[in-house]
This record gives sequence, structure tokens and C-alpha cells, in this order.
Amino acid sequence: MEAIPSIYETVSTLRPWQGMGDLAAAGFKRLLLDFSMFTSAELIRQKKHRPELVRELYREFFSTAKKFKMEFPIAKLPFFSHFSCMEDLHPLILQLSLDCLAACETAGCGQIIVQPLFVGLEHDRVWEENRKYYLALSEACRLADTKLLLTNQYAVHNRRFKRGVCSDGRTAAQWVDDLNCLAGMERFGFCMDTGYCNLCAQDMQAFILGLGARLQAVILTENDGQHDMRRLPFTGGWGQSHDTDWLGVIRGLRQSGFDGCLILDMVHTIQSFSPLLRPHILSLCKAVADYFLLQANLENTLKKYRSIALFGAGNMCRNYMKCYGAIYPPLFTCDNNQALWGTSFCGLEVKSPEALKDLPDDCGVFICNLYYREIEAQLRAMGVKHIEYFNDEYMSSYYFDRFHRDEPGQFVSP
Repeated sequence: MEAIPSIYETVSTLRPWQGMGDLAAAGFKRLLLDFSMFTSAELIRQKKHRPELVRELYREFFSTAKKFKMEFPIAKLPFFSHFSCMEDLHPLILQLSLDCLAACETAGCGQIIVQPLFVGLEHDRVWEENRKYYLALSEACRLADTKLLLTNQYAVHNRRFKRGVCSDGRTAAQWVDDLNCLAGMERFGFCMDTGYCNLCAQDMQAFILGLGARLQAVILTENDGQHDMRRLPFTGGWGQSHDTDWLGVIRGLRQSGFDGCLILDMVHTIQSFSPLLRPHILSLCKAVADYFLLQANLENTLKKYRSIALFGAGNMCRNYMKCYGAIYPPLFTCDNNQALWGTSFCGLEVKSPEALKDLPDDCGVFICNLYYREIEAQLRAMGVKHIEYFNDEYMSSYYFDRFHRDEPGQFVSP
């Protein structure tokens, strides 16, 4: 699993050097390539689209990316407005998509997000038109391992958002299966857009589970449920509440065993800050990306070790044992509090951190304490190899009563 940012509004197509440098300084090396930066169907309609000039932009852009050792594992073809009323839109979309598809494969994009056709289509024609469109793109793929990812859409009725094409997980799954069957290969997958799900007030956990292994990518973006905004996750909440159901998203990703690409779409957050502050915003974006990896990948991380031990004998350890103790039973837990050594906590023996030195090489040590960085430094100084963070913010169930130490070795409810 990996987490990458969209570069729309972050990197200039004409002068990409500074934007690429800011992304590299923030720690990003793999990016989503959004072709809306280069061209659009509107330019074709106005007869202003010049494929040879656009291709020259591609070449210059890719050349700069190569100097920064940037890679584009996934791309997004130009998306079109839900309020578009252009005539003969679908042939223009196909023409543009075929040209961008060739550039994607040249740039090494293994996965390509393709918006379904929807403008001007009656309900009973939606599948047929999209079937022809997606199969035409499949036939144009030069590389056998190129993946075309469908994505969910919303619709607008009387100025209100409602579910659009591929907005139901099980229906989207059927589309993917049927297209793969018609293509005769595993050409198609799915990319879920959390922003569109939120506008339609959908159960995102159920959406993810309905897609199962077909889900190859997830666009992580936040809005208020009323406007199609693309904000950095957690930037639109009040206190500890959020406008987006991140709890459902993370639980769904864990439960489904998701191992694909997480994409941060934060274009409106980027636009709201001065360019002088952009390097700092991108550093925050990297921290948010790492946080989602930690949360979404938790169960996959637990599965990769033959045995585990915990560090911490408190609230977080207690929640671990409630949710994962039976599935991934720890050998023991340890704590820096000497008064706890030799006692039992949640059925685990509490040992000195020195006991971690005797662990087998295939054992992971999960820190169950908010002082992650301090404890990680302690463990690395001891020579512990496999150090992981456990966090209980998105568990399937919790102990809502918190414990505090009243006397050494004792825990009582507040």
C-alpha cells in the first residue's frame, strides 16, 4: 500500500521545477498525474486543442520529473463537469482519452482513472455507452498490465446531489467484472472517491466491502457534504468531529484487506494558501498520507509477523487486546514502569523492555503508547529491529472508559 498526492494546482505545467522541488522536499517521490493540467474537452470543442503542443508539454513535464526522480504510478484522465451541456461530448471524450492514454503508458502509469460517461445519457443507455467506451480504451492499451479504473460519480437534481454512475459498490463491482469478462483479461478495477461518496451521504464502509479486491485505489478528500470541495482530510472538522466518515473508510479498508493506492486530493486546500506557504502545506500533506497508511494498513502489518510483542500496559494495550488479542495474540507486553514488571494486564505478562532483546527475528514490536517517537528511539538504541506503531483511534470497538494509574501497578476508572 502507498499514499501519494495529486499534483493538480501543486505543480505548474509550464514551470514545473519549483513544484516538483517542493514535493520532493516534503518526501514525496510518487505522484498522481492529472491530465486535466494539460488539456480538456472544452479546448477540443473550441478547436483550440493542439495535440502536438500538448505532447510537447508532456515531454517537458516528464523530463523535469525524471530529474527529480519522480514516478507516476497512477494517472487520472481529464474529468468533465456535471453541468456540462456540450453537444457531441462523448466522441470528444474518447478522442481526448485515447491521446492521454498513450501518454500515460509512456510515463509509466500502471493504473489510469477514467471517468464514466454520464452527460446526456438516459438511464437505460448508461451501461451500453460506457461498455463501448471502456472497451475502446482497453483495445488501445499497448501494455498488458495497464489497469483502467472506473470511479464513482454523483448526479445533480434540482441543485441537490444524488447518487450517479457507479455510486453503488455492488453495481460498480458488477461493471468491473463484466468489463473484464468482455476484455478477456483483468484490465479493469475501481477507484473510490470519498468526496463523491460524502456528497451522496453514502455508507463508505459498505461501499468498500461491496467492491472487495476490485478496489485498486481510493481518493481521499474532504468536503462539507453540500459543496463539491476537494480539501485535505481533517481540515474541515469541528473539534474531534469531521465532515467525512473517516472511521467508516478506515474500517472498510482494513476489513477488505485493501493493498492499493491512497490518493490525497487537496486542490482547494492548496489554493487557499499563499504559494509562499506551499512547502509547509505539503509537509502536512505528507504527514496526513503517512497517517492514513498507518491506519489503513494496520491489519496487513499485523499479519506480516509470525509473532508480536507490545510496548505499553495502558489504555491502548487494553483496546488492542479487545479488538485483536484473540486474532493476533501477543507474546507479552512491556512497560517502562518498573512497578508493573511481573504483573498481569489484560491477560498479558508485563515485562521489562530488556525482554525485547530476546525476541526472535520474525517478531514485530508494536508500540501501544502515544509517546511513539520517544519509545521508538529507546527501542532502536536497544537494537530492536521490527518496530511498528499501534493506534486505537479507528478500532471496530472500544473501551470508552479510560484508565489512569492511582497507585503504582494499579489502574482504576476515572
